[in-house]
Amino acid sequence: MSLDRQNAQNDLWPALLDHRERLRRLVRGRLSHPEEVDDCVQEVLIRAATFADLDEARLGKLLTSIALRLCVDSYRSRARQWRLVNRGVAEHTTGPEEAVCEQAMGSWLLERVGELSQREQDVIMARAHGMSTAQAAASLGISHKSAESAYTRARARLRAHHDREMAVADQAADAA
Repeated sequence: MSLDRQNAQNDLWPALLDHRERLRRLVRGRLSHPEEVDDCVQEVLIRAATFADLDEARLGKLLTSIALRLCVDSYRSRARQWRLVNRGVAEHTTGPEEAVCEQAMGSWLLERVGELSQREQDVIMARAHGMSTAQAAASLGISHKSAESAYTRARARLRAHHDREMAVADQAADAA
């Protein structure tokens, strides 16, 4: 980086920092966690500081635009993660204890899937392999509504079985 460009960036920081509280208020209304707010505002300031040919007369508008776009990106990322978690395909970091528990839970579920009706088994296994309900219906040659019903029934039966087993385990733990 040239010395002139570095000096220009150093002169720009006071103007950028004057907008910090306004940006915090703007972002705070859009992001749920305080640490996300600070991270977003810091990212806005860094992006603006590295912006080539920055027009100081339009600095406030640029900072607002960057902040709003980062908020939208954050929201989209959370929504995408939420959808993946609900489908059971989210990649998240886990410790060894969680990995063992998840593996045990997966084994337990696979054992219980055998207790479902054949259609419920087919639909739930298709979903477990990443298919949508519509794709599962098409591959099984059944209607979308039938596939949705089978999936809903299968999940309800598995959940009820899980709840019963957890109640028994809790009673055993309380008795010990």
